[in-house]
Amino acid sequence: MAAQISLALPRKSTSAALRGDLGDRVFVVGGKLLWLGLLGVAVLLPLLAIFWRGFSSEAGQGGGWLAARELLGSDNFHWLLGNSLKVSFSVAAIVVPLAYLFAYALQRTLIPGKMFWRGLSLLPLMAPSMLPGIALVYLFGNQGLLRGLLADNIYGFWGIVLGEVIYTFPHALMILLSALSLADARLFDAASSMGASPWRAYRSITWPATRQAVFAALCLVFTLTITDFGVPVVVGGDYQVLALEAYKAVVGQQQFGRGALIGMILLLPALLSFAVDAWLRRRQGDSMSGRAQVFQPARCPTRDACYLAIVLLICAALLLVFGMAVYSSLVKFWPYNLSLSLSHYRFDETAGGGWLAYRNSLTMALCTALIGSALIFTGAYLMEKTRGQRGLNLALRLLSFVPMAVPGLVLGLGYVFFFNLVGNPLHVFYGTMTLLVVCTIAHYLTTAQMTATTALRQLDGEFEAAALSLKTPLYRHYLRVTVPICLPALLDIIRYLFVSAMTTVSAAIFLYSPDTILAAVAVLNMDDAGNVGGAAAMSTLILFTSAGVSLLLAWASRGLLRRTQAWRRSVPGH
Repeated sequence: MAAQISLALPRKSTSAALRGDLGDRVFVVGGKLLWLGLLGVAVLLPLLAIFWRGFSSEAGQGGGWLAARELLGSDNFHWLLGNSLKVSFSVAAIVVPLAYLFAYALQRTLIPGKMFWRGLSLLPLMAPSMLPGIALVYLFGNQGLLRGLLADNIYGFWGIVLGEVIYTFPHALMILLSALSLADARLFDAASSMGASPWRAYRSITWPATRQAVFAALCLVFTLTITDFGVPVVVGGDYQVLALEAYKAVVGQQQFGRGALIGMILLLPALLSFAVDAWLRRRQGDSMSGRAQVFQPARCPTRDACYLAIVLLICAALLLVFGMAVYSSLVKFWPYNLSLSLSHYRFDETAGGGWLAYRNSLTMALCTALIGSALIFTGAYLMEKTRGQRGLNLALRLLSFVPMAVPGLVLGLGYVFFFNLVGNPLHVFYGTMTLLVVCTIAHYLTTAQMTATTALRQLDGEFEAAALSLKTPLYRHYLRVTVPICLPALLDIIRYLFVSAMTTVSAAIFLYSPDTILAAVAVLNMDDAGNVGGAAAMSTLILFTSAGVSLLLAWASRGLLRRTQAWRRSVPGH
């Protein structure tokens, strides 16, 4: 019965408790209003600024509907759109089947070394999107190590496709791993007892349970590809795409109206994918019941050998690409002097940002991880563990999910148009580290919010009930009970935000100043300046920094999780 009480009790009791305690009322209502204001400034207003700039007919703005019709009707736009769609569909068609096979091997077979293969597959998450392109240049460029394997050079359509395949592979893999990890062993036992073959069991059980995740992965890969300009900048050559055109329009040509119009166009596929994915989720419903039994794959040497071969091939390709990037950063002068040297790591002697950019990225990543995790976790707690303010909660949930459907390139453009607006008092933050931190938190808000919400929903309502009965202020209970119990999830959020901040470039490219240049932006600048070795070195430094911090936090999170589980088992009733 105690578990039914909550802040988390009936509404009248909760409201009375809040009225009786001014501190709790300030914490709950004031916290929600503050979080709503922050989300409004960080998410809603920048997006509205894009539409205002794109459709404004004022001089120097987007040019209104006339300019939009002119852009949409131009041959150049049709060419750019066709190129973008061709690349995005090709990447999605390659990545999702490969990621599905890889995920199936990790979840539904008995291949050895699963943790090792999974770690290798996530390497592209630890580096900026330009790194695959840089590695491909060293492998298949005009003076590439494997140049003879290609009839033509790597620059163009296939260069972009290969680079984006590597960049987007782990994003699709994580979705499919999650879907394939959910399986009820009773269904497979029933299918086996009825004489169904493994292929029939897959078609009738596994595929229906995972097809929504396949569609979600397709949408994610398509959106990431069509809005990324990092790979096209490096290996695109004369093959131009919409994301690169938006980047050049704002950064290179100062055509903010054209950038706004292209940004709105790039927002459409993400919004459409998000809407269809949400609709499919509602139709599919829950895939497992509370009585489900954990599925344990049976040993099948032939099946396991085939899937191990697939995993080895994919991991070998990833190791080749990332190993080439690391090796090229150590070569003195490619391809004429292959002796090893650290000359490319002397960033202060080259243009592009130098060690200042790396220090700025560390600063931004630390601030984003610590400040962002505190804000996001507290906001999730207020929405999940308190009652009342239904309209406020609905607005908070909606704004928290908006960034999932907004590409980083579009969000960055919105920040330019809103914070650089004449007369905006927040203009003082433009070009500062503060704005970069805010933008990065907003960009990666949704995934962190979902992680926090999942952890909080696992907590029993009796914790808040005990706090109420003991007259303990809610904010004190939050700090002393909730946060320590959920610390493993909080560390996962910190790790995710840190790695994302170290590797981000799509939004930050529009917001940095000479004093706040970031390491990922420096990679782009060095590549533009022809210093490909320096770009490889900075990418490698980002890769090892992200991987090192991620491993450290993952180790700490697992240790805390084991201690938390042991504590819960020792508490009566758990």
